[in-house]
Order: sequence, then C-alpha cells, then structure tokens
Amino acid sequence: MAFEGLAERLQGTIQKIKGKGKVSEQDVKEMMREVRFALIEADVNLKVVKDFVKRVSERAVGADVMKSLTPGQQVIKIVQDELQQLMGGEQSPIKFNTKPPTVIMMVGLQGAGKTTTTGKLANVLRKKYNRKPLLVAADIYRPAAIQQLETLGKQLSLPVFSLGNQVSPVEIARQAIEKAKEEHLDVVIIDTAGRLHIDEELMQELKDIRSLKEPDEVFLVVDAMTGQDAVNVAKSFDEAVGITGVVLTKLDGDTRGGAALSIRAVTEKPIKFVGMGEKMDALEPFHPERMASRILGMGDVLSLIEKAQAEVDMDKAKELEEKFMTQTFTFDDFIEQLQAVKKMGPLDEILKMIPGASKIKGLDNAKVDEKQMAHIEAIIYSMTPAEKTNPEIITASRKKRIAKGSGTSIQEINRLLKQFEDMKKMMKQMTSMAGGKGKKKMKLPGLDSLFK
Repeated sequence: MAFEGLAERLQGTIQKIKGKGKVSEQDVKEMMREVRFALIEADVNLKVVKDFVKRVSERAVGADVMKSLTPGQQVIKIVQDELQQLMGGEQSPIKFNTKPPTVIMMVGLQGAGKTTTTGKLANVLRKKYNRKPLLVAADIYRPAAIQQLETLGKQLSLPVFSLGNQVSPVEIARQAIEKAKEEHLDVVIIDTAGRLHIDEELMQELKDIRSLKEPDEVFLVVDAMTGQDAVNVAKSFDEAVGITGVVLTKLDGDTRGGAALSIRAVTEKPIKFVGMGEKMDALEPFHPERMASRILGMGDVLSLIEKAQAEVDMDKAKELEEKFMTQTFTFDDFIEQLQAVKKMGPLDEILKMIPGASKIKGLDNAKVDEKQMAHIEAIIYSMTPAEKTNPEIITASRKKRIAKGSGTSIQEINRLLKQFEDMKKMMKQMTSMAGGKGKKKMKLPGLDSLFK
C-alpha cells in the first residue's frame, strides 16, 4: 500500500515527541531530520521536501507552540496541517458545466491505465453523482483500445461512442458531443490516445481536440508507481495542453507515495481521484485531509463511513440492530454481513482507517487470512436452514456432516460456533450501550482467528 514506509517512519518520529511536556528547538530539529529522511525515502521531490521541512520548522519553533501546555501535540498538528496543504489542502471537486454536456478529456502516456480509468470514472459519476455519461473511444492508434472501451461499456451498461480507427479523433470527439446533446447524456468522457513517450504529434492532436470545445476538465492519468517521472510527465502535459487535475492510478500498489506528495506542489494542479484497486468501483475522490490523517496513523473515519454507506442498506441495518438486541441474529445474517464487508475492500486496509488502530500490536503487519474466511463461508453454506437459524441443534453427528461437506475440520466448526455466540453477546452489549454513557471496555472475540 502507498505511503506505508512513510507512515511507519513518521509515526515513529511522532511518538518520540508526542507526550513531551517541553519541546526544545533541538527536539524539533531532530524530528525534522527524521521527517526529511522519511520524505526522501518516499521518493518525494527534493525541493518539495526542503520547502516542507522549512515551513514546519518555522511554525514549530514559534513561541505559541513552545510555551503551550501540549507542545508535542501542537507540533504533530502542524505536521498534519502542512502535509494536508502539500497534497492540496482540501478535496477538489469536478467542475460540472451548467449547460450539459460536461466534457472531460482523459490524457496521459500509454500504460498508465487511461482507458480503464475512463471506465472507472464513468462508473463513479453515475453512482456517486447521478450523472449519465457517454464514453468516447478516441484512441485510434493503440491496437484494441476501442474494443477495450466497448467491453468496459458493456460490463458497466454504459453507452460508448465509436467511429472505428479510420476517422480522426477530432471528428470522433465532435460527433460524440453532438450525440450526447441529442440523447440528453450530461457527461462526455473522451479517451484520447497515449504514447510511450511525450511527442509533438501527440500534443498537437490533444490541442486540436481541446480547441473543438473547451473541455470542463482535462484529467492527466498517471501511474503512481513511476515515482518522480510522474511529476515530470505532469509538468510536460500541463505546459503543452493545460491540465485541470490528476488521476493517480495504482496507489494501492507497492509505491512509496512520493508522486502523490509532489505533483500538487510542483504543478499546482490538484489530484482529483486515486485508483485503489483493479475493480471498476476502485476509484475514489482524493481527500488531502484524510490522506494526511492516515499517513500519520490517525485513521480515516469519514472514508470508512462512506464505504459502509455504499454497501449497507439502512433498513437492513435497523433490522439487524433489532436482531442483535433480541439475539435472533442467524448465520444467514452473518454471511450477508461478511459479503458486505468484503465489498468494502481488504479488511486489513479497512481496520487501518480506524483511529488508533496503528497502535494495536501486530495490526501494522496484519494480513487477513482469505483462506480462513473462505473456510467460514464453506462451513455456513454446508449447514441446513434450521442449523443456520438455531446453531444450538448442531450435534456431533451434524458437525461431522458439515465438516465433510465444507472440507474443514470439526475443530474449525467448534471454533466458529463459539465465536458466533461470543459475537452475538458482544453485539447485544454494543447496541444496548449505543447512546448511553457507559465506558465499559470490550474485547472483540474471534477476530484474531482471521489474521495470519
């Protein structure tokens, strides 16, 4: 996951200064040395690192910080604020045209994931913004680019405009905009051609499409794994064509995150979206304040809530709450919730969004055992409807049958039954405490078995 090395380094540095009753200039200097190393390791642009360290240092050694009751906390807040500003300050929303259609040009080098991102963006605009997008296949050079976009359109049940690879991209874009107006489609997303490198021919074509109708947005799609090259590509495209925002792909991969921290500072263009996986819904609006919070190990509750809201039916949630209170929660309900949680993304990533989760021993290296989750599902699917509703009727002979049917062991079935009972009790406690003033500490029984 992006930023892991940076997060680990910064969080370690923060812990040293956090509880200090007094903070000297030397403490700040030592902390800034660590921060500098952490940012350079994360492949952040050197000028950006220098400016960042200078700003934090100047604010951190101010009299209002040094003489405050909690100087350690104040310094951390300054680091968080400056990290947020470095990435853009606040989320930069899409500029929708008041006279539809809104025209979005997707530009970038070949291999950055531009065509796939075009499909993902259309999907996000439909689901989160209630828009009616038209995908436009204007990359007539790359073999199979048109077919790829048409396949994505079918997969997402979205219209794709194409005139084949013998018509100029400018003409394709012109006719697509007319088509959108006729059919009352309010967003046109043009998938333009890419190259393996920046050349004059590519830039001229993009300028020609741009001159056809001034687009509302020009999104540069950049592979976050290319590190500092991503910043150079962004500068070149911005100077030649003029971009309004950046979409970073593969931010979930093995990347150090330097591109995300440098692009905004170097180009002064906002990161609009980030690609966080292969699935067609794995494109998220970029929130600098949330990313800064996650990097510093403070969690990201808002993103967690949004993920949950996207997958949880509110009526169903109320019904489940009632079941928890009355202890009528069944294995059918359990499997339904397991599927909903899986849709939210990898469980180890979700847990890291919880404030303070970074301090839980072992969670930083926790990887959810997908095999164990598959075993749980297999066990439940091997139960009869009566067994799922009333697990207490599962006798030794029934356990033997379930173990055979699910390819698991009787020990695993016993463990799941125990965890299920513990969970029901815990959920009853939690729902009865909701809204109350109780501060009773509770363990989360059974979670440990899901981790390697």
